[in-house]
Amino acid sequence: MDFRWDIVQEYAPFFFKGVLLTIGLSIAAILIGSILGLVIGLGKMSSYKIIRFPFEWYINIFRGTPLFVQILLIHFGVLPLLMENPKPILSAIVSLSLNAAAYIAEIFRAGIQSIDRGQTEAARSLGMTKVQAMIYIILPQALKRMIPPFGNEFIVLIKDSSLVSIIAAPELMYWGRAAQGQYYRVWEPYLTVAIIYLILTLSLSKLLHYVERRYSNQ
Repeated sequence: MDFRWDIVQEYAPFFFKGVLLTIGLSIAAILIGSILGLVIGLGKMSSYKIIRFPFEWYINIFRGTPLFVQILLIHFGVLPLLMENPKPILSAIVSLSLNAAAYIAEIFRAGIQSIDRGQTEAARSLGMTKVQAMIYIILPQALKRMIPPFGNEFIVLIKDSSLVSIIAAPELMYWGRAAQGQYYRVWEPYLTVAIIYLILTLSLSKLLHYVERRYSNQ
């Protein structure tokens, strides 16, 4: 196989820009998704069915439909109702964040419910409200248990961000497709992109493993 390194060299600056945007999109999505996910997770845990219902269906819809379809609907359908000509990067952040929120909500729910109910009862006996008990007693303990699934979700977001290339968000996969379209070569751009994604995910896995070990020793 004749591997053309000149293509990789030519597109190296674009791949670098794409990596930065990929990381930025993933960080934005995990942060926004965590805030939304906490609200959705707590809403799903409500003892009132009328409150639980919309949160349950939010999770069902975003976990039960392809992210690819969600990106297209949000970019070409939802955001144009709110603004003219939405930017691909904005659509990418919104799509990834809303999708991540559904999965993170389940992470929060499972983490919170894994803490013994006696912890809440003990906090209430000390005069704390439910909100105070959740903030100061339950969440700090639950967060330690949520580190591995949070890490997995971040890794998934990095890989899923490649789907936003379909709306021309110039992340890593976008430039891989651009190189393939210019030279009609498959191995050089896509193998390079695959290796970069592998480096990103392996590096993040190592970092998360270190964080997990450090917290487990406390």
